[in-house]
Amino acid sequence: MTEAILTITGMTCGGCVNSVTRVLQAVPGVQQAAVTLVPSQAVVSYDAARTDPEKLAQAVAGAGFTVTASQTRTA
Repeated sequence: MTEAILTITGMTCGGCVNSVTRVLQAVPGVQQAAVTLVPSQAVVSYDAARTDPEKLAQAVAGAGFTVTASQTRTA
C-alpha cells in the first residue's frame, strides 16, 4: 500500500470532513481515508496500481475543495 498526505483548503466544518472522506473512499483503489479539520488534511492509503494522488486531488476538487500539497510514502 501507498500512503498520500493531502493538504486541503476550504474545509470549515465536520460536514466538509465527511464530504471529503466520502469522495476519497469512493475512489477505486482507496483502502482507507482519514480526514481531519485541524490540520486540514487527508491521509489516504491506496493501491498505487489502481489510483494516484492526482486522481485523489480530482475527487477532492469534485467535492468543492482544493488540494494545495501532497506527499506520498510507500508503506
